[in-house]
Amino acid sequence: MPLLEVEGLNAYYGETQALHGVRFALEAGGITTLLGANGAGKTTTLRAVCGMVPTKGTVRFDGRPVAGRPTEEIVRLGVGHVPEGRGTFTTLTVEENLRVAAYTRRDRAAAQRDLDMVFEYFPILKVRLGQQAGTLSGGEQQMLAISRALMLGPRLMLLDEPSFGLAPLIVQEIFRIMRRINAEAKVSMLLVEQNAALALDLADHAYVLETGRIVMSGKAAQIKSDAGVRKSYLGY
Repeated sequence: MPLLEVEGLNAYYGETQALHGVRFALEAGGITTLLGANGAGKTTTLRAVCGMVPTKGTVRFDGRPVAGRPTEEIVRLGVGHVPEGRGTFTTLTVEENLRVAAYTRRDRAAAQRDLDMVFEYFPILKVRLGQQAGTLSGGEQQMLAISRALMLGPRLMLLDEPSFGLAPLIVQEIFRIMRRINAEAKVSMLLVEQNAALALDLADHAYVLETGRIVMSGKAAQIKSDAGVRKSYLGY
């Protein structure tokens, strides 16, 4: 059974319909990427999965229907969201950001283990513990955003443009660590990423969105070899 199943998903911003019958599935332990031009509906799909926009249709997480549930409830079930633009509390310290993320967890020992895990993946955050999040570099802020999602103890992470605004070397490092998190912590990922080559290298499955509809799907390697995808998204 897939960890995440989406069927006939429509999403709305007021009177405007942004998604039209979107359907996809994500296997437990997998990394799936959503590709598409700006405005195709990628970010809206992530928001729809975690209950941040009005929707119609079916979203099941671990077999449970979650469409229409409050975002906090979906998070408690094991869905962490790393929004575009980081989403950290810039006036709080690194440590406060991490502790706030773990606030609702009852198992304090598990939260402490996850904190230790975060420092293993991102040792620079341990050095910066007492520093205000807003004074971190862009790469460090993205590391903190991913770490905050990890402190929720998720089984699925929704990642929106993790490479945005970052230098290529920093991006490579963050994607290398995301691969480790997936392999070692067994966290599944649904990734939205403008850098299609990077996303297809990381993911095992890919879906291409155009104007709120899925127009292509398959294994990431297959999608990467498609002539139309190469021309539109990979630049060759």
